[in-house]
Amino acid sequence: MFFLDGAMGTQLFARGVRQGQCVERLNVEQPQIVAEVHRAYLEAGCDAVLTNTFGGNSLSLRRHRVDARTEKLNEAGARLARREAGPDRYVLGDIGPCGDFLEPIGTLKTEDLKAAFVRQVRGLLDGGVDGFLIETMTALEEIEVVIEAVRSICADLPILVSLAFDPAKESFRTMMGVSPQQAVGRLAGLGISAVGFNCGTLDMDSYVRLAQEFAGALSGKGLLLLAEPNAGKPRLEGERAVYDLAPEEFARGLERIHQAGAVIVGGCCGTSPEHLAAAVKHLRR
Repeated sequence: MFFLDGAMGTQLFARGVRQGQCVERLNVEQPQIVAEVHRAYLEAGCDAVLTNTFGGNSLSLRRHRVDARTEKLNEAGARLARREAGPDRYVLGDIGPCGDFLEPIGTLKTEDLKAAFVRQVRGLLDGGVDGFLIETMTALEEIEVVIEAVRSICADLPILVSLAFDPAKESFRTMMGVSPQQAVGRLAGLGISAVGFNCGTLDMDSYVRLAQEFAGALSGKGLLLLAEPNAGKPRLEGERAVYDLAPEEFARGLERIHQAGAVIVGGCCGTSPEHLAAAVKHLRR
């Protein structure tokens, strides 16, 4: 059992960071806030922390007019996490979606998307990451471009991939219509180490069923199953998403997901160091 950390954004907002701002800038401008979040997850017993670089590709940073600082912001995020993790814990470079679509659905060209992620990966490598988590993805084509970007400058570090799913009749699909079976079938031969799910709009029972579907699809593929559920299904209070699952309930749900086959686990939106501490205590008894 290997524990990743929980939500970064939720914790930053709880510490006074304004929603909508470029949180990657905090790696340089307010590093103590980011370091505090990392430290709390490590004290909770997590084996690895993710860098504060979810939106760190140059296309996403361009929307905040800081794309010229892509490498610097990612390197700073990785160095922060590395310093807190020390020599005995791990740091994964967090890579999220670019927020746009490749041609012909969107306007992005493959070479431009790859270049945007290469810049992010280069910064993360310079900051000392131990591997990469490509997360909250919905399109297989974008995942393939990110993997290609990583492997173009880094041949040996592990790559973990996580997609965001929603309910779809009796099964689950990403926003772009990808099923767990399609994800495994398309990604299994690309040299990744693990594949699974995070985020989405599922309750804990649905996350357990999703883990079971993934486990079946992964049989014989030689890949590990990764799971980072939210702290329950989100509900809206005004414009704010609220997650109601308490730490002990989250821990029990994560145990069921582990029993379904997930060996790399953590938390996504709404989770906190308290949620991960409860899970570590519950699953390592």
